[in-house]
Amino acid sequence: MAAAQIAVVDYGMGNLRSVAQALIQVAGTKRVAVTADAAEIAAAERIVFPGQGAMPDCMAELSARGLKEAVLAAARAKPFLGICIGLQCLFARSEEGDTPGLGVFAGDVRRFPETRMRLPDGTRLKVPHMGWNRVAQTPHPLWRDIEDGARFYFVHSYYALPEETALTLGATDYGLSFTSAAGRTNIFAVQFHPEKSARDGLRLLKNFVDWRP
Repeated sequence: MAAAQIAVVDYGMGNLRSVAQALIQVAGTKRVAVTADAAEIAAAERIVFPGQGAMPDCMAELSARGLKEAVLAAARAKPFLGICIGLQCLFARSEEGDTPGLGVFAGDVRRFPETRMRLPDGTRLKVPHMGWNRVAQTPHPLWRDIEDGARFYFVHSYYALPEETALTLGATDYGLSFTSAAGRTNIFAVQFHPEKSARDGLRLLKNFVDWRP
């Protein structure tokens, strides 16, 4: 069988199958594979790194399965889409378990601060942040045909805080304004779940499939 053109990295965590099924809907003739094989990741044209769960477990599983270097190599050279933990892992460190990330981006991942989790009228906001919320865009090809301020589906308790403002490609308000999309050159990563975000989520995945950074 020919190598997959789009590899979804399987490190034992996250909703991999739903991500793969959403990609299959928009990939046309391109083959999508969920894989834990470093060689298959290396051979693929583009990489999707999804995830749900805890950052310490994610980083431990990447190392245990021998996938860390393959993911880093892909992030250096291929169109690369990170989703949820797949965004957080790109940063240098997370407060969750004081865990080192991949260090592709400078910055930290922090838990939503309880003292800031209120609406202007005093209503308390729940953590985790779960449900639909708007994303204010910075122009990028992956936002093509998606209205600025479109709503996407989130499930998370931690958010990325990049050192470089230029890394922020989308921002969302939830008690504070946080980076909900980040990227540069060949990397685009989102805190929300496009595979659970209806038409606009599928549009973003289609834009990734077509992206030529």
